[in-house]
Amino acid sequence: MIAFICWIIGLVLSVKAALEIYRLEGDLLKKIIFIVLVLICSWLGLVVYYLFARDKMAEWVK
Repeated sequence: MIAFICWIIGLVLSVKAALEIYRLEGDLLKKIIFIVLVLICSWLGLVVYYLFARDKMAEWVK
């Protein structure tokens, strides 16, 4: 049951991160690549996105 709850939380946070990346101004192809990386890497992708890349993402997709 705990694993299922962790999976649901990861899924919700992944979708939230993907929507945040999609709303940024910039190249659509770069945004799609970053979204796919976050979704494929699951929890590791979320940690990297929320702790390191979130503030720099707008610069990277331009």
